[in-house]
Amino acid sequence: MVWIPGGEFSMGAQNPPDMDDVGMKATIDSRPVHRVYVDGFFMDKTDVTNAAFQRFVKATGYVTVAERKPLAEDYPDAPPENLVAGSVVFVPPDHPVSLDNHFQWWTYVPGANWRHPLGPKSNIVGKGDYPVVHMAYEDALAYAQWAGKRLPTEAEWEFAARGGLAGKPYVWGDDFRPKGRWMANTHEGHFPDKDTGEDGYAGIAPVAKFPPNGYGLYDMAGNVWQWTSDWYRPDYYQQLIAMGVARNPQGPDSAYDPLEPGHKKKAQRGGSFLCTDQYCSRYMVGTRGKGDVDTGTNHLGFRCVMTLQMSEMAQKESEIHATQ
Repeated sequence: MVWIPGGEFSMGAQNPPDMDDVGMKATIDSRPVHRVYVDGFFMDKTDVTNAAFQRFVKATGYVTVAERKPLAEDYPDAPPENLVAGSVVFVPPDHPVSLDNHFQWWTYVPGANWRHPLGPKSNIVGKGDYPVVHMAYEDALAYAQWAGKRLPTEAEWEFAARGGLAGKPYVWGDDFRPKGRWMANTHEGHFPDKDTGEDGYAGIAPVAKFPPNGYGLYDMAGNVWQWTSDWYRPDYYQQLIAMGVARNPQGPDSAYDPLEPGHKKKAQRGGSFLCTDQYCSRYMVGTRGKGDVDTGTNHLGFRCVMTLQMSEMAQKESEIHATQ
């Protein structure tokens, strides 16, 4: 982990002047930009990896949401034959398609989970340094609690991602490719049917293959989305701006997505290897994502944080165990 010093910053994002509103480009739910103060905290240098999550599973016997058969009472409208363990996987179409229907590239795949990211015939052998994916919110929370940590708030996540820079559109500064250098794992080519992998990776990449930000954090843009602890509401920032400087905001009391009012969603940050200026702008540092708490995908992971108090408590517990 690395120490994030805390402080006051402007949180949120505005559309660049030349950006249109196709797909997930518009930053409407990231406005208005507002002032926030966060206390200092520690944050994982990278997303939690397959190897780290495997240690957690070995120690606890934990079974992820994607590995459990869905319960009929949770999905009363689903046919019984559809109630099989699995997760949502990006499957690129074999030809160009319109961008108005994401079901053309997202598919529920039986048998897909963190051990089998693309389905039962895939595996993570030799991929211990890749970010663990197909994480539902409770999976990320369970790991964090086992590790003596917690998930970051949206405010903590964004403060850390900015790396000490103010008002920049990207984690690393003003230009998407400074001096022609790839700074994050994103989608190149034609979305969604062809990722040319010009940044070195077609699809997901191992952690820490791109330059860190000013705080020494890797992959705070692109590669995989990251869970935060905040409930998602598109109007939350409007509430915060009325506070002047919001101190350590913990997110709204409840979730609300006007596109799917009955779904409980948490805020996600950072974008993924699928982000592209053709469809999704979420590699921009102030932008927001969202996801159902009970759903994972093959481009969704997480990282953890720890407060100074949590660190001191863990140190005391370690000292006690050492004397027993």
